Amino acid sequence: MEKIRVVHTNDLHSHFEEWPKISRYIKQAREQDPDLLLFDIGDFMDKWHPLTEATDGQINIDLMNEAGYNAVTIGNNEGIGNSHDQLQHLFDHAQFDVILDNLYQKNGQRPKFAQPYKIMETHAHHKVGIIGMTACYPLTYGPNGWSIKEVDEVLPGVIAELKAQKVSAIILLSHLGLPTDRRLAKAYPELDLILGSHTHHLLPQGEQVNRTMLAAAGKYGQNIGDVQLTFADDGTVSNIIVKTIPTESLSEKRTDEGQIQEWLTKGHKQLQKEKVAELPQKFEDAEETYQVLLKGVAKQAETDLAILNSGLAVTPFNSGMITYDDLHQSLPHPMHLIRVKLSGYNLWRLIREMEKMRLFLSHYPMKGMGFRGKIFGDIKYLGIEYDAKTKQVFVKGKPLELGEIYTLTTVDHYFFIPFFPTIEITGDVEFLFPEFLRDSVNHYLKETYPIKE
Repeated sequence: MEKIRVVHTNDLHSHFEEWPKISRYIKQAREQDPDLLLFDIGDFMDKWHPLTEATDGQINIDLMNEAGYNAVTIGNNEGIGNSHDQLQHLFDHAQFDVILDNLYQKNGQRPKFAQPYKIMETHAHHKVGIIGMTACYPLTYGPNGWSIKEVDEVLPGVIAELKAQKVSAIILLSHLGLPTDRRLAKAYPELDLILGSHTHHLLPQGEQVNRTMLAAAGKYGQNIGDVQLTFADDGTVSNIIVKTIPTESLSEKRTDEGQIQEWLTKGHKQLQKEKVAELPQKFEDAEETYQVLLKGVAKQAETDLAILNSGLAVTPFNSGMITYDDLHQSLPHPMHLIRVKLSGYNLWRLIREMEKMRLFLSHYPMKGMGFRGKIFGDIKYLGIEYDAKTKQVFVKGKPLELGEIYTLTTVDHYFFIPFFPTIEITGDVEFLFPEFLRDSVNHYLKETYPIKE
């Protein structure tokens, strides 16, 4: 009989305020069990944090190298929150393996940073096969230069390869979400342990689905997963015990807060080096910020119409010099633009949806789908007006024509949230990569309000 220990993290999203405790727990666990396996299940980076933004995620890689991770898989914040080139080079200095079996180049080749599986051998010569999968979003991976495959297209093949190599156990690093993990546990009994993420679910003592154990540690480093696998004398997995440790239950050190602030300060200083624009006095009115956002995205996507919400500007711009740090603090969201073509009738329907939701959304505490602000806020239009009395829509000062085709720009967030179904149901939608919302605004500000020498 042999027991092995697996420590896992997931969905940190660059919440470094928990990292000092997490890294100490890992260090202490390794002192107790030098041969423990350490995995991350994706979304360890998130560009809302200024140092992650400033270093293109290299601070995250450095921290994971120091902690001694054995292997990781990626989440959508790595896969979609980076340009194709940034993701290609994200792991150049990683001292751990990236396990990812369902992401490919457009030519069908595997990314240079990834491998389909990893086999780790224990002291008692039990082979443990590690597989990694990430959530399949073809609408956003495709425009970013990648080909993403559904899990069921690739999982049977990699399981067969591992079984052919006589592994004693298979662990899936799953950035797929709890519903998918449950389905896979039923469909693939060869999986002994699924370490989950993506839906930010917490399974304090795990969840048994047939013969497969599921484990997950929530989000933002609020918990650490710790699993014990027991191998019977015949080499099969005879028992799995799952626990999660709330980081708030771990002791703090006096130096923790200073380290957390140092990461923030370092990021802000690096971003402040890039001066963006010199804004005139009129920017004391927040409405000017919203107009810049609308005009910036419209110019980037080459449309005359744009729709955004005031909550995207977490902090409105002020007059005077503005740096990229100001821009990042105002627009921390990892959102891309979409260009949407709609018939006149469907544009009218979309505006009616928005007007019906206007009051509700103005104070709605929006969460997820790339939003990093507090409330959704007020809906803002460029080139569109709505007469609430007559329910008539005007485009560029003229009544909307039902048979005309109109093209507008907004953020991909609108495609995924449930409030405006017309965009997904009837729109001809083009996702624009690789730039974020703030990058489009950056270009517009530099051109419109250049810095005076």
